[in-house]
Amino acid sequence: MAKTFHLEIIAADRVFFEGECEHLVITAIDGLLGILPGHEPLVTCLPTGELKYMTGGEWSYAAISEGFIEVMPDRAVILADSCELPEEIDIKRAEEAKERAEEQLRQKQSIMEYYHTQAALNRAMNRLKVSQKHFK
Repeated sequence: MAKTFHLEIIAADRVFFEGECEHLVITAIDGLLGILPGHEPLVTCLPTGELKYMTGGEWSYAAISEGFIEVMPDRAVILADSCELPEEIDIKRAEEAKERAEEQLRQKQSIMEYYHTQAALNRAMNRLKVSQKHFK
């Protein structure tokens, strides 16, 4: 059995990563999903969360927003709205976005505005969590 599989992580604004991967762990709709070479075919939605992938025996971490993953035995493709390394995250900007979203949630909103605000809050909190957890 192969020791690696081809991984592509494509964000709306760039190709975040493309290369051989030994192991991938990503937050899926129903919990953490671990991918190794030879994994069964799978397509699922991804919520905002953290992903980590191993290349060359080293783990890399990223904050990822909503998207999809397609897994085949020899490859995996992730399509996401955004994907950022911990060192790419502007902590001050993420904190401001979190505060804005929290303030908007306190205001009277339509149900659609509420869902948009909740998604913005989730993204900001995820960016802060990943940056504080993995950026030294």
